[in-house]
Amino acid sequence: PAPPLPENYTLFPGLPPLPSYLHLRTTSGLTPVTASQAAPLSTGSYYGCYITYTPPSASASASASASTSSSAPPKPEYVAMGRIIADGGWYFLIADIATLPGHRRKGLGDAVVKHLLGYIALNAPRDGEPYVTLFADEMGRGLYRRNGFVEAMGVGEMGMCLEEGW
Repeated sequence: PAPPLPENYTLFPGLPPLPSYLHLRTTSGLTPVTASQAAPLSTGSYYGCYITYTPPSASASASASASTSSSAPPKPEYVAMGRIIADGGWYFLIADIATLPGHRRKGLGDAVVKHLLGYIALNAPRDGEPYVTLFADEMGRGLYRRNGFVEAMGVGEMGMCLEEGW
């Protein structure tokens, strides 16, 4: 099970809206993508989740004593996300794990990874082991190791990608 989140943070199933997805990728340090590259996000994803942060009301006691309030409630901010790209049977790729810098070291990335792995565990076919993989940048490797991932080079595999400009 995913660990409890700090106060004012909420995890939701699904994917953040496209502008928030692009912002999370860029601001968290993931490779930026264009809006047209991200447009198939909802149709190309097996499952996803995101976390929002809702700032506490500024001076809750002052607003409680006021007879009318002209300020709107604080708007939630998209602060973390992750998704699964999969065939739904055997192959599951964890992708887009991102947390905004101001919200790191609060267990949000751990909650996202555990939630995604829990979803796979509940939904993958029961008659075989799912193959769960990801590409890990240096910053995320500790998080992934804590959640059971090992470097594929050590198990006879190596991640590869096409060279840019192909």
